[in-house]
Amino acid sequence: MALRLVSDFDLGKDVLPWLRAQRAALVAAGAGGGGPGVLENNYESLRVLNVERNGNIIYTYKDDKGNVFFGLYDYQTKQNEHLYTFEKDLQVVSCSVNRERTLLATSLVQAAKEGRRNELQPGSRCLTLLVEIHPINNVKVLKAVDSYIWVQFLYPHVESHPLPENHLLLISEEKYIEQLHIQVTREDGNRVVIKNSGHLPRERVAEDFVWAQWDMSEQRLYYIDLKKSRSVLKCIQFYADEHFSLMFEAPLDVSLSDSGFKLVNFGYDDLQDQEKLSKHPTLCVFTNHTGSLCVCYCPNFDSWEQITYSVLYFHKGHSKTFTATLGHVDSRVTKGITFLSLDYYVAVYLPGHFFHLLNIQHPDLICHSLFLTGNSEVIDMLPHSPLQSLSGPLVLDWCSGKLYRALLNQSYLLEFLWNTRLDCEKLALLQCVLSCGRDPRRLEAKIIQWISENISACHSFDLIQEFIIASSYWSIYPETSNMDKLLPYSSLLTWDTVHSFKGYWEKLNSNLEYVKYSKPHLHYNNSVVRREWHSLISEEKKGKRRSTVYVRNILDNAIKVISNLEARNLEPRLTPLFQEEDNHQRLLMGLMVSELKDHLLRHLQGVEKKKIEQMVLDYVSKLLDLICQILEASWRKHNLHPWVLHLNRRASAAEFAVFHIMTRILEATNSLFLPLPPGFHTLHTILGVHCLPLHNLLHYIDNGVLLLTEAAVTRLMKDLDNTEKNEKVKFSIIVRLPPLTGQKICRLWDHPVSSNIISRNHVKRLLQNYNKQPRSSMMDKSSFSVEFLPLNYFIEILTDIESSNPALYAFEGHDNVDAKFVEEAALKHTTMLLGL
Repeated sequence: MALRLVSDFDLGKDVLPWLRAQRAALVAAGAGGGGPGVLENNYESLRVLNVERNGNIIYTYKDDKGNVFFGLYDYQTKQNEHLYTFEKDLQVVSCSVNRERTLLATSLVQAAKEGRRNELQPGSRCLTLLVEIHPINNVKVLKAVDSYIWVQFLYPHVESHPLPENHLLLISEEKYIEQLHIQVTREDGNRVVIKNSGHLPRERVAEDFVWAQWDMSEQRLYYIDLKKSRSVLKCIQFYADEHFSLMFEAPLDVSLSDSGFKLVNFGYDDLQDQEKLSKHPTLCVFTNHTGSLCVCYCPNFDSWEQITYSVLYFHKGHSKTFTATLGHVDSRVTKGITFLSLDYYVAVYLPGHFFHLLNIQHPDLICHSLFLTGNSEVIDMLPHSPLQSLSGPLVLDWCSGKLYRALLNQSYLLEFLWNTRLDCEKLALLQCVLSCGRDPRRLEAKIIQWISENISACHSFDLIQEFIIASSYWSIYPETSNMDKLLPYSSLLTWDTVHSFKGYWEKLNSNLEYVKYSKPHLHYNNSVVRREWHSLISEEKKGKRRSTVYVRNILDNAIKVISNLEARNLEPRLTPLFQEEDNHQRLLMGLMVSELKDHLLRHLQGVEKKKIEQMVLDYVSKLLDLICQILEASWRKHNLHPWVLHLNRRASAAEFAVFHIMTRILEATNSLFLPLPPGFHTLHTILGVHCLPLHNLLHYIDNGVLLLTEAAVTRLMKDLDNTEKNEKVKFSIIVRLPPLTGQKICRLWDHPVSSNIISRNHVKRLLQNYNKQPRSSMMDKSSFSVEFLPLNYFIEILTDIESSNPALYAFEGHDNVDAKFVEEAALKHTTMLLGL
């Protein structure tokens, strides 16, 4: 299924066997009943109470006499520990243990009477207690009230040494939250007792709230109060000392009732008023390490015909609301919607009806989110019991007492990608799979295989473009949190309340500042590279030269990229790439490195220049590597061999397939103006000559699809013999070459046509700077006497120019020149010009 739940804890497997072993040991020792293992008739009383920041799980159970036992499962050592026993028939509301396991806080109420439903009665007396448990000693009553109290110790980020002071939150059903400061001291060696237990300092943290959520991992309290019937979300951050700060308050466009009261992640909520809870909307806050802050909200609904829910992307400055039609009601479906945090995604699902995977990093493109409805296998395989998202990937099934890590199932998503026919699902799944980040090399190979078999099956976007851009983005994204603002993450991009703090709050503030002030141009694109590259190529054609140092620096950048790429790929390549200089692609590569480095240096404040330079090299190398991988996969699939480069043989179906893939790669990279591996154009052109009829070949050349590199044309001249068909090919290509390249290539072709071209070019060169001057002496006419007088005079001029500077006007390429043919060609040409 799309969601993979990895079990981290199971009451039935991790606790119950230990309890039974404890019971067996007590029986064997003759201790009789009353021990922690008397559970044969009370298994259903075993339940999870709380999960602390360090992963330790607190649970409770009752023996046959109704005594209440508290136990702890150590998440690191996988060991159980008995904490405390109340030898009274009480009902546990809440429980928390400090980090050192020296203090236990709990709130309890009178147990329900036999024959009555296991619910609290109005006016039930609630005792909130603080117990010294190292060793078991004093019990202090913190509160004795008629309303329910929930307790939670703070777990600050500090070293492993014991803290002299502990901090405890008390959350009251009367809609206030207090913080108690508890100093401890050690007596008689290792005995820990509460100091000044008669008076524990306390302070009010929040009041008049209707909803609160605890983030145990980050030690944050989110709560909502109503001001003039308007919901205001507030967040308090707790620190290692007793200090805490109100980080922000922001209005929410959600409807909450003052009569409602809901706690999230404060432990088992079975004792909250279920009638009120059923009328209370579902609401939760999710954050992650990138500085995202999402509020997921679903109002209470009376009809099962449709359901509406919203996601507020605080870090992006906007929200989205969705409505799903439910159709028939499945009796197995839990009453309520489930929101889960999955790193860069939020999952929203209702088993039997729909599964929605929302991209919270890039919510502006709704096509990057996956929405599935109906009775598909994906939906039916989701858990049917309500899950509570605790912090990060941790989710708890309160009913079964199981703790999971919720992850996206990369293998299943890949399989789904292969089978789906909808372009919107292909795009969402491609982005989702790449964001998982597990074993990227293997993952990229599988995606490339899928692309090669579905290259023409996608019409709404370019598969190769999206893959190259998205994969390159996710490969560099973990380096710094601001990459999503500075680098493109998709080929479809054209489709004041936070204080100055470090860590998460700094990242959230950065996100908000970006939303408030930034323009779309912060995302890097190759427009500057495009202009500069065209300028350099134009200057090269005109014979102009830019600063040698400037060009050398650009080409040095390209050398670094190729070295970086080769260092990461030790396996020999099948494709004949990187075997020629290909200065045009090296210039493009080097320019991209230069411009991207400048772009990141401008916008990535506080990141070392050396780190940015390496990130840029890694990014450009990744772009090239992905192109190489696509080509390698196609080459391997079709079992091509090096002799494909020889032109004196017929093309095979495999060569047609590889030529098609290369054309699609070229199409994808051209519009984004991305560099290609040196040698790509040569290989593409050779395959084009193999696979295309002459008129198609010339059409591809004239429209810039095939580039006539010197290496490709040189091979063509050498490999093709001078049959009538091949002469047409050679001549058609020679006349399309730039003049300088054409002159070089003509010297390789021993043919009258090439001789004619060489002669013309030589004469043109002689006459370019000719200034008519009186000549003191005439040449010896006997050796060049012809009957056509104008030609005699012309030859005299050319000879005179050559003799005036033999080194400058030396005739090159004479090996393939037929002198008689040149004379006849010149005479014919002159005759035509004179109309004779």
